[in-house]
Amino acid sequence: MKTILCTLLLACSTALLPAADSAKAGQAMPKLAKLLPGASIPNTVGKVVLVDFWASWCGPCKASFPCLNRLQAKYGPKGLVVIGIGVDDDAAKHQAFATKMKASFTLVHDSSHKAAGFFSPPSMPTSYLVDRKGVIRHVHNGFKGAKTEAEYVAEIEALLAE
Repeated sequence: MKTILCTLLLACSTALLPAADSAKAGQAMPKLAKLLPGASIPNTVGKVVLVDFWASWCGPCKASFPCLNRLQAKYGPKGLVVIGIGVDDDAAKHQAFATKMKASFTLVHDSSHKAAGFFSPPSMPTSYLVDRKGVIRHVHNGFKGAKTEAEYVAEIEALLAE
C-alpha cells in the first residue's frame, strides 16, 4: 500500500512540474522548414515574420484570423510574412477550420508537433513576432481583439522601419 501511495504522489507531483520553457524574445527563430518538413513555407529571409500557433478548438484563435488577414494584406507588400501553425492532431479538423476561416496568409499543419515543441506556446493562440534578422522580438499569449491588433500594428511598423 505504501508503494502505491508513493507512486501516486510521484505521478501527481510530476504532473505539476512546469512545462518546458517557451520561446522568448531575444532567441533566434529556427528554420521553419526543418521543424515542418514537407510544408510549403514562404521565404522569410530578410522579412518580418509573425508566427501564430492556433488550434481548431480555440475560440480566440477563430477571433484572431480576421486580424491576421488584415495584417498580411496591409503589411505583406512591405515585408511581413504571416504564418499560422495549426497544432490539431486530427488533420481533418485542421483542414475544416482552415477552410472555414479563409486565411489569406500561409497555414501549415504541425502534425508532428516539432514546431510546437521548439516554441512551446503556453496558450492558444500564441504568436511570435520575428525581426528581419530572424530574432524573436515579441511574444503574444492569447488574443484580446483590438488591443492585441493595435500592439501588432505598432510592433510590425517598428520592425519594418528597422
